[in-house]
Amino acid sequence: MDKIAKVLQGLTKKEKEIIKNILIQVKKKDFKNLDIKKLKSKDNIFRVRKGKIRIIYHLKQEGIMILSIERRSEKTYKF
Repeated sequence: MDKIAKVLQGLTKKEKEIIKNILIQVKKKDFKNLDIKKLKSKDNIFRVRKGKIRIIYHLKQEGIMILSIERRSEKTYKF
């Protein structure tokens, strides 16, 4: 089982719904009302913040690649 699937299993139903809606918006490139920030010293890597949930993704020409979905902690931004 990959890391993202494992994290999703530990989230509440409400958190999963929030993540689903965020990913739909990001896929459509509809960034309105999302707290998105480019990570420093990273090339085309962004994070979306919603409460304690963080989604870190890599923006590519052919789409997005989800790198991490986590609750905020000290380890969140370490790859």
